[in-house]
Amino acid sequence: MKILGIDPGSIVTGYGVVEKRQERYIDIRHGEIKIKRGSLFTAALEKVYNELFSIVAEEKPDAVAIENIFYGKNIKSLIKQGHVRGVAILAGSKHHLPVFEYTPLEIKKAVVGYGRAEKIQVQKMVQVIMNFSELPSEDASDAIAVAICHINHRKNDPM
Repeated sequence: MKILGIDPGSIVTGYGVVEKRQERYIDIRHGEIKIKRGSLFTAALEKVYNELFSIVAEEKPDAVAIENIFYGKNIKSLIKQGHVRGVAILAGSKHHLPVFEYTPLEIKKAVVGYGRAEKIQVQKMVQVIMNFSELPSEDASDAIAVAICHINHRKNDPM
């Protein structure tokens, strides 16, 4: 099972393609799509869409897993994050992939074992699970965690 995990953000969108072989998680590819401050938001959305669309085309995951919007105080940021989620979902669905959504609580619980874990705890667990020599970036780590969460939730039902 190969999953593209996405952590959508209006400035940085993390992605991670993770495959599970036997009992090991394999890092296929991970990184961040960074938007230059001051860019037109429409250009930012287009960049996120194009890069994720290309990643899906190149890596051919079985499904896309994306972090759902969480409650926040800044409504404008949440709306922008919603738009980024939309283009990320579209990038997967244009390739006819199923798209699954997980809350931050579900993701943290699946990776750390505790739904209220701090970001650094998620990063460190992703480092251990994926056997990385260095701590992955925060956004890429979150995206990898989303992929791991999906794999763990779909052990007996891959899609």
